[in-house]
Amino acid sequence: MAMEGKNKTLFQTVGVVVLMGALAWASVPFYDWFCRVTGFGGETNVADSGSDVILEKTIKVRFDASKERGMPWEFKPLQREMEIRIGETGLAFYEAYNPTDRPIAGSASYNVAPFDAGGYFTKIDCFCFEEQVLQPGERVTMPVSFFVDPEIVNDRDAKFVKSITLSYTFFEIDLPEETASLTRAGETDVN
Repeated sequence: MAMEGKNKTLFQTVGVVVLMGALAWASVPFYDWFCRVTGFGGETNVADSGSDVILEKTIKVRFDASKERGMPWEFKPLQREMEIRIGETGLAFYEAYNPTDRPIAGSASYNVAPFDAGGYFTKIDCFCFEEQVLQPGERVTMPVSFFVDPEIVNDRDAKFVKSITLSYTFFEIDLPEETASLTRAGETDVN
């Protein structure tokens, strides 16, 4: 009987550990999905085209840029803010520069503040939708087109938002295989 109790306790403990591991593994994709669906945490929406409704009410959109520690690029918005009518398509530009002597790939994560506005901030096209590769000394201007969904004026909390901040953080990622292959071939040819 004592051995049976120890086995039961062992199986329960292993079961709890496996369950905790599974929950930890699933939490990141679940949280990402939840934020995209609800706009929680400043996640934005994506649309194929602009809004059909444009209101007379305006809202300020501020632009912010940062880099992950160790990311060698220079990265900044080309305008600090703009005022647009709710529903109107806005177009903003960010600039990235690679001051190094090697190609660097980057990916941008983003969020919107205040969080209440995240679900109403809709991107039509954005440099953040795909990875960016900058060659040594290359400087690029990257667009983001967006609108603020007119439904924001019907939201109990978000209707009082007067300004929205769109923030991007660039971080370094591995070079795509084709770029890495070209870089290795170029290094071989030089020697």
